[in-house]
Order: sequence, then C-alpha cells, then structure tokens
Amino acid sequence: MTHMKSTIISDWNLVCDQQSLKQMGQTVYMGGVLLGAVVFGGLSDRYGRRILLLISHLLMAVSGTCAAFSTTFPLFCLFRFVCGMALSGMGLNTFSLIVEWIPTSVRTIVGTTTGYFYTVGQLLLALIAYFIRNWRWLTLAVSLPFFVFFLIAWWFHESSRWLVMSNNSEQAIKNLKSVAKFNGRKEEGEKIDMKRLQETMKKEMSCSQCTHSVLDLFRTPTMRRMTICLSAVWLSTSFAYYGLAMDLQKFGVDIYLIQVIFGAVDIPAKVIMVVSMTYIGRRISQCGALIIAGITILINLLIPYDKQTARTCMAVLGKGCLAASFNCCILYSGELFPTIIRQNGIGWVSMMGRVGAMVAPMVLLTADYLPWLPGLIYGGAPILSGIAAIFLPETLGSPLPDTIQDVEDRGTGRSSKVSRKEVIILQDTQADLLKQTA
Repeated sequence: MTHMKSTIISDWNLVCDQQSLKQMGQTVYMGGVLLGAVVFGGLSDRYGRRILLLISHLLMAVSGTCAAFSTTFPLFCLFRFVCGMALSGMGLNTFSLIVEWIPTSVRTIVGTTTGYFYTVGQLLLALIAYFIRNWRWLTLAVSLPFFVFFLIAWWFHESSRWLVMSNNSEQAIKNLKSVAKFNGRKEEGEKIDMKRLQETMKKEMSCSQCTHSVLDLFRTPTMRRMTICLSAVWLSTSFAYYGLAMDLQKFGVDIYLIQVIFGAVDIPAKVIMVVSMTYIGRRISQCGALIIAGITILINLLIPYDKQTARTCMAVLGKGCLAASFNCCILYSGELFPTIIRQNGIGWVSMMGRVGAMVAPMVLLTADYLPWLPGLIYGGAPILSGIAAIFLPETLGSPLPDTIQDVEDRGTGRSSKVSRKEVIILQDTQADLLKQTA
C-alpha cells in the first residue's frame, strides 16, 4: 500500500545501466530553481514583482501540466526544469510583495504565517500522494491549481515602494489609495499626494535614477560582508536540510510518514522562531537555529545505527531547526537588502541555497572512504554559517533600507537621521493603510 502504481522509473525503464538517470529529474529540477533565482531576481527589480509573479504562476501551471503528459524522459526533465524556474519566481516575488507592503510591527508574524502554508502544502502532498498512486495524475493534480493562482494574482497590487524607486510615483499613489479604500480608510488615502510622496522619498527617488545589478551586492564594504554572510547561511541551511532528508530515507520509514513528519515538525519550530525573532531579534535567532541544527546532526554520529528511533528523532529535531532557519533567513534577507536591489539580493542568496541543495547528494559519496564524514560535513556547515551570521546587522524594529547608502550607514553606525525619518514616514503611511486589512 506504500508503493506507487506508476513511476518515472517503471514508465521509462530507468534500471540497470540507466539507473543513474532516476536522479536526473530532481537534479534538473534543482538546476531550474537555481537559474530561476538569478533570472527572476534581476527581472523583478527591473520590471516589477507583480508581473513576474503572474508569469511564474502561469509557467508552473503550464510546465507542470506538460510534465504530466511527457512522452519521453528528456521531455519530462525539460518541463521539470521550467517548473524549478517558476518555483523560484513565485517564492521570490511573493516574499518581496509581503515585505514591501506589510508594516514593520507585524512583518515577523505575517512572514511566519505565510511560511505555514508551505507546511500545509507538505502535509497535503502526503495526503494526495497516498490516494493518487500514478505519478502522472499526481503531477497533474498539484499543477492544475496554479491556473487558479494565476487568476487570483491579477488582483494583487504592485509594490508601491518599487514603483516609487522605478519613477512611477503616480501609480504608487493610486495603489496606496486603492488599498486604503479596500481597508475602509479612504480618507487617510486621499491625503497621500505627489508632494507628500516626493518629500518623504526625496533621497530614494534621486537614487532611482541610477541603474543597478548583482555586482552592487559586492561593491561596498557593508553590502559585501552582508552578502557573503547571508550566502553562507542560505547555502548551509539548504545543504544540511537535504542532507537530513536523504539520511531519513535510510531508516526504512514509510515515505508518506516521512512527508508528514517533515511537515509536522515545522509547526512548533516556526512558532518558536517567530517568538524568538520578535523578542530576541533576527541575528541571534538565525545563529541559534543553525548552531543547534549542526549540533544535533553531529550528535547523530555518536548514536549507534541500530538505534533507529533515536537517530530519526535527532534528525527530525535537526530538520525542525533548519526549517526555522529557513523561515528566519527569508525574512531577514528581505529586511537587509535595500529596495533598489532587493530582488537581486534575494535571488543571489536563494541561488546559493540551491547550490547547497545540489551539492548535498555528492557529499554522500565520501561515505565510501569514511562512513562518518558525510555527517561531519552536514553538521559542521550550519555551525560555521551560524558563526558567520553573527556579523550580520540586527533588523528587529528597523525600517526597510531603500538605497545602498542606507545599508552602509546602518552598517557603520552613521545612520542618517533625515533619511531614516523619510523611510519611517513612508512605512508608517503604508502601515496605517494596511493595519485594518480584514
């Protein structure tokens, strides 16, 4: 009852000399996610979050449906690659819209709540897969809803912050007034005009005349240090996460049960993380989650292999810490990178995360020489990146930076009172309009 009736292995006879191809689908998929993080990150900063989100939903719906009806394995891999790109586009742009619309006071709660939908998705996948044992119908079942999501996304407003930074202040004002009307605060919305917007965003609007690229992530000292540290955090979190996933599969646990366990552990992990981020801060929470995850993985090296229950519990605990780390680093990254290159920044660190996911399987090959080496690497990586996270600036209660200079000022402690005030004014304006959303 735990086996699929039809798989890509049985349909295309991926056995014997073609056995190595059975991992190709997942590898190609992760490659698509990797490329999508770079492509959609840059395009979103140039063309906007909303339009790229729409394109990503449509790509996922179409490519997923095509993958379900693929007649050859290479064709299946091609559509899976596009699905991976679409996944990056959806994740990056959804999160940027959340960060740039939600007020500072409730950003942590909203960001974490959004992460719970990922958890719900994991649990639903296990349920759907249990009843749909044919891989084609299963792929189709999880792809068709994206056509609905594509239609729903048409109702989303483009980020007003991005519109201002893209010299489209008139549309930004229209969006703010529309949100105010929707929230039943039409009078407050009518007070927003071009003059007020220009006064509050004078410096940011002048900086928007310049063009930016991913190279700006490394041009200045604070941006460079921040990007390197965040890259290490994302890479090790994803690296250790997939390393644990592969380790659990060796214990003979039912595949549907694994999916449920992996999804269920996110619930308490994210609750603890949101409390920690809200009252302790992002930096300490990020460091703690990574270091504890690394320690649990290293402890697993000391537990005998015949103690499968104990090893599984430690692995699940480590996975929960890594899930919490993911939850924190996504929000943390959005708060650290400035608006003008936020998508480039998030796209870059997301790409590093996918590099970690692609490298994780290769580490298992070292077990042929030293059986304990993979666990040592999987556990050591998050501990080292947890130490690196100490060098990141704290963002708890801070306004979003709009320019690279804002980031440099924050990093050197020379925060400009005028520019900080301007940022707070715009964020408070949006916060007032969004607080009553029901």
